[in-house]
Amino acid sequence: MAEAIAFDLAVELITKLSSFTLSQIGLSWNVKDDLDDLERTIFTIKDVLLDAEEKSKTNNLVKVWLKKLKEVLYDADDLFDNFSAEALRKDLLGGNKLTKEVRVFFSSSNQFAYSLKMGRKIKAIKARLTLIGSEAKMFNLVERDRPMETSFMTKRRQQTSSFMREGEIIGRDDDKSALLKLMLENEGEENVYVIPIVGFGGLGKTALAKFVYNDEIVRGHFEWSTWVYVSNVFDVKRIVKSIIESVTGQALDQSLEMDQLGKQLRDKISGIKYLLVLDDIWNEEREAWLSLKNLLMGGAKGSRIIITTRSMKVAKITSTCQPHVLKVLSDDNAWVLFKEIAFGQISENSTNPVFVEIGKQILERCGGVPLVIRTIAGTLFFKETEKEWRSFKDNELARLSVHQDEILPTLRLSYNHLPSHLKHCFAFCRLYPKDHVIHVQTLVQFWIAQGYIKQLNPSQSLQEIGFEYFNDLVDRSFFQEVGERFSREELSCKMNNSMHDLAESVAGRESSIVDLERHASQVGENCRHIAINPSLIPSLKGNMLRTLLHFPNIRIQILSDETWDLIIANCRCLRLLKLDDIDFKMIPRSIHKLKHLRYLDLSHNRDLKILPKSICSIQNLQVLKLDRCWELEELPKKIENLVNLTHLGCEDCNGLTHMPREIGKLSSLETLSMFVVDKDGSHGGADLSELRGLNSLRGELRIRNLGFVKNAKEKFKAANLEEKQHLRSLVLEWGFYFDDNDHDDKSLEDLQPHPNLKELCIQGWRGDAEFPSWISFLTNLVHIKIWGLGSKFKHLPSFAQFPCLQDLVICDLTELEYMDDNSPKGSQGEPQSFFPSLKYLCLRDCPNMKSWWRKRSIDDSNEYDTTVMAFPCLSCLKIENCPLTSMPLYPSLDDWLKLVNTSSRPLKQTMKMNMNPKTPSSSISSLPLSKLKSFHVENLKELETHMLDEYLQHLTSLRGLTIRDCKKVDLEGMQWEPLKSLSRLMIDKIPLLVSLPRGFQHLVQLKTLEIRNCSGLRSLPVLQKPIPVFQHLTSLEEFEVTNCRELELSEDDIQIFEDHTSLRYLTLENIPKYRHLPGRCKNIHNNSRNSPTEGKM
Repeated sequence: MAEAIAFDLAVELITKLSSFTLSQIGLSWNVKDDLDDLERTIFTIKDVLLDAEEKSKTNNLVKVWLKKLKEVLYDADDLFDNFSAEALRKDLLGGNKLTKEVRVFFSSSNQFAYSLKMGRKIKAIKARLTLIGSEAKMFNLVERDRPMETSFMTKRRQQTSSFMREGEIIGRDDDKSALLKLMLENEGEENVYVIPIVGFGGLGKTALAKFVYNDEIVRGHFEWSTWVYVSNVFDVKRIVKSIIESVTGQALDQSLEMDQLGKQLRDKISGIKYLLVLDDIWNEEREAWLSLKNLLMGGAKGSRIIITTRSMKVAKITSTCQPHVLKVLSDDNAWVLFKEIAFGQISENSTNPVFVEIGKQILERCGGVPLVIRTIAGTLFFKETEKEWRSFKDNELARLSVHQDEILPTLRLSYNHLPSHLKHCFAFCRLYPKDHVIHVQTLVQFWIAQGYIKQLNPSQSLQEIGFEYFNDLVDRSFFQEVGERFSREELSCKMNNSMHDLAESVAGRESSIVDLERHASQVGENCRHIAINPSLIPSLKGNMLRTLLHFPNIRIQILSDETWDLIIANCRCLRLLKLDDIDFKMIPRSIHKLKHLRYLDLSHNRDLKILPKSICSIQNLQVLKLDRCWELEELPKKIENLVNLTHLGCEDCNGLTHMPREIGKLSSLETLSMFVVDKDGSHGGADLSELRGLNSLRGELRIRNLGFVKNAKEKFKAANLEEKQHLRSLVLEWGFYFDDNDHDDKSLEDLQPHPNLKELCIQGWRGDAEFPSWISFLTNLVHIKIWGLGSKFKHLPSFAQFPCLQDLVICDLTELEYMDDNSPKGSQGEPQSFFPSLKYLCLRDCPNMKSWWRKRSIDDSNEYDTTVMAFPCLSCLKIENCPLTSMPLYPSLDDWLKLVNTSSRPLKQTMKMNMNPKTPSSSISSLPLSKLKSFHVENLKELETHMLDEYLQHLTSLRGLTIRDCKKVDLEGMQWEPLKSLSRLMIDKIPLLVSLPRGFQHLVQLKTLEIRNCSGLRSLPVLQKPIPVFQHLTSLEEFEVTNCRELELSEDDIQIFEDHTSLRYLTLENIPKYRHLPGRCKNIHNNSRNSPTEGKM
């Protein structure tokens, strides 16, 4: 990676040297001429670096030269960073002419000494660069303005063909079926349908395309088929020529022009239903693709073009259909492939437990990538003894995955095609442990701290550009398991193990993970980036580190003062320091000496109470994370000196009593997770007016203690929330104990946010009885949470027409009477416009809410009225301690339903609905709630056995069921046949239950059965004839009976439980009438939950 770093460093240094800021510094300190000379030297070297990049792939001397150059450029970067830091410090100190520090700094002798010192350092770097520049002449390097198509990009991979050996593709049955369906059934709107197959190198895209191409039914389906290998050079003329020659079987005249070739191709495919495979496309230029596509559109309806590519961007520009994204093999399929190649015809080894164990351990390193599995398994095929296999696993495997040419060339080819800035970003990920969940926002902040993000467009923040970089890498398949992209702050991903090996390979010795003592001693002095167990920091040798990370996995001892001193003394070049979750209590004042620091993560240090004031002297600091430092009492004064701070994380810092004054001067701030109002003003904290100018804030802003604000109307407006257009989430907390006798006007109306807001949470408001008028303008809201704690709201505005609203949570509104001014059947528009996106609804602890609507229906007394409005796409519903007898119905629930201490009337109405085309549902023919997966019913006073039985007949997809505290239910005579998918059943506080129903025999998928607090339960139908229930529960793994004081059990009953083939856990607790465990159970009586079975009394 040295070549990519060298080029980017050179460009960055030239940018700095030509900047107005550094020019002024040079004039001020009399080093302007030295800086100009240095800029010219770097510029000369920069021009040949792209050529050196290509030559370094095959010439080791060039690689060594680049490495030396890189070290000098790093030193130059550190020097200029010192310049900028000192200049910034000078500006900040200039605001206070009374301090001794200022007088000393501005003394002429101090300035003169500093300029001499800097001049010597600049000349030393220039001399080193001049020498390195002279060495470049022996390599005959030429100037280049941009990256060129390089020979190493085209040499590495052999050209593909459509030939495939039988059995070459394994573990892709689902992929085969999906692609065959696309090939043969889906006609689409266009005559020619393009099908992209996307995935990173080595997954088997080409093999899958070959399978489809060679399928007999597919071949017979098209009039002609042809295969063209494209690769990284997207030459339309060559591709067209290859297609024509493949179809005609004749070589074309080399002198033919593009127009002549195009006409021939159009003539050949006109009206023909054809199949074309374009293998291994790298081109991401839309216009280049369109120039080829236009020539291919004349085929008959049903024609197909299969494209294989590593880039999602290629898939997007070549096709309007959803690409087929290839994933890694499952563990089972990976083992099938590995076993077939590694063992070959030696079948006895394939069943030998020793070889199987070693093989599976080796297979874990392959990450499910067919290419890697084939290569390693092929190597093992020639090793016949257990000793050889163990030696390979323990010694050769690590080296093979890094150096052996047969394993990573395909993946490395993807890397070679990356722009240089993405190469840095990808290689940096080597510091993450394998299979680590990567928090993307944090990763982007890492990149920014290292200077990898280039801000070409001033209107875009560095973080926005960083997410674009990440998306580019995702589209090129460098990251997997990327979560939904609704919220950038919560986005996560993973890196496939083989990709991690590639990152390790390209990062080389510049990056290292240090988790053992011997690893620490092996780290070279020029290592720049380290992820380390902090206890090993004293073993490090180098002092050039730019990154020092700690990824918590297990609890470790407190970071000692000596270790802190070592970090500060030996790691002065650090840009990034992440020491979260270590449990240190103090941070040394000398931390300000880390003047290059951009990123500092001290979060999850629960005993940290105070930060040194000197931390505000690290003017380059961009990110300061203190999240979940629960004991932290205050942020440091003079925080306004951190003029480059963009991210201040203090989420769940519950000990904070106030915010420091002047925090509003941090104009670059993009994240401020929490703002704490000073309750009584005793701490001299900032007021809400400090938020006025922080209009670049993104993500979530939580404002605490609003109930204590004095002159609230003025201060609320001064917060200027309406101008914060980038905020995603706003949480307004009033606090639990503010003075109810305070008559200061604290109206929500004065806290109006920007309409772009996606999430709104109002907690503990006890003021106005009416909601603010601005809520109707927040039509982009996706999540709404209103938590009362004494709120006076008697009704809420209608959220029914909010087009994006997905989650609605209403809790503890003790005065709330209704949710909507309208009637159940009017003023809501079409069913599809009534809560069109709502998926999750929670109503809890609203004791006065008897109806959803203010205006009751004429038929309100009719509990079988099913003509009221219904939620069209609601997936989850929770109603707890709300006496709702009238509300919108919910037939489409497909996840879970929880009803606690509420009326069963809406449930009864929902069950009686006719699922017709006018009733919103994903399936017209399905019964109401037929797709529900989990049902919890508790303390429904009017619920009786026959009613519950009737409801359960609908719930044919149910997997989890809880029946609790239902006094009129005994479960007797209920029909359990429809619940064949049920896997978990809990029965709690059902006093009328005497014996378990024999109908339980139909619960053939039941894995967990819990019976608790059933005071009337006397027997379990273990040995009853003719239907011994438990012998039919063949899937049962966990069985618990707790606090059933009348239950009688015998030793024969226990024998049935023990002999049950699938039972793993048996818990019998507080059953007085069963006192005698058989001898074979006594030895497991006191075992932990990890025991196969367990008995308690």
